[in-house]
Amino acid sequence: MTALKLDGRATAAHMKEDLAERVSKLKEQGITPGLGTVLVGTDAGSQSYVGAKIRDMEEIGITSLHRELPETATQDEILDVIDELNNNPECTGYIVQLPLPDHVDTDTVLEAIDPAKDADGLHPLNLGRLVASAGGEVTWPLPCTPKGCLTLLRHHDIDVKGKTVLIIGRGITIGRPASLLFTRRDVNATVISAHTGTTNMNDLIGQADIIIAAAGNPRMVTKDLVKDGVVILDVGVSREEGDDGKTRIVGDVAKDVADVASAMSPNPGGVGPMTRVELVANVVEIAEQQATDA
Repeated sequence: MTALKLDGRATAAHMKEDLAERVSKLKEQGITPGLGTVLVGTDAGSQSYVGAKIRDMEEIGITSLHRELPETATQDEILDVIDELNNNPECTGYIVQLPLPDHVDTDTVLEAIDPAKDADGLHPLNLGRLVASAGGEVTWPLPCTPKGCLTLLRHHDIDVKGKTVLIIGRGITIGRPASLLFTRRDVNATVISAHTGTTNMNDLIGQADIIIAAAGNPRMVTKDLVKDGVVILDVGVSREEGDDGKTRIVGDVAKDVADVASAMSPNPGGVGPMTRVELVANVVEIAEQQATDA
């Protein structure tokens, strides 16, 4: 068996075409969506990721409102930037790039974001809405990576209803909200959440129809553990230095799992591009909702 490649780059490119059309229609109504990005410090990974987000915005026609602060910025200085974006009419939505420096209380910063401008879908109020709503229309921003996982599966006509979905990892950006999203009635999967406290991990991997591996544990999902025909989204990111001295991204899933899987996302090039395009989609959806309410 050769696994179907769940190509996040191609899927994101298809979505960008649709989003560009929607942004064009908004502009005809006098509305130009603006996405703010707040970057604190000089972390290379964060800088690269924010740069990619800004390029996505430019492709689609969304205004970029980038705010950059030094590593030494105080919590109050960061909160001042958040207050500015909360009250900036040009800002439709924005994100604070994580991680923040150790001297900053991340929860305090995230809670200061206006929930209506929460482009990442990680404000406690919006996560609470996801907890409280098992069905019905979603009228608030959803967390980008779980949303991107679901979109990627649906784009490739992979039915999730009734399937056993194993989510490895319980992080706030992926694992925890993915468990909530995949148990909503419109998705209707049976979700198993596994993490460092799970004692029968290998057994659970072998039972799963779909695996979302987001542990940041290189190659922990191996060919001998999964069942034939499994669908795998490799979300975890680790960096390893090769013999040539170059650093490469390594996922949670061993490459040869593709020999027995029915579908598998590459890493990089799978869920990562979907996360970025879902961020843009959230901003467009917020702007469309504002246009409807006006």
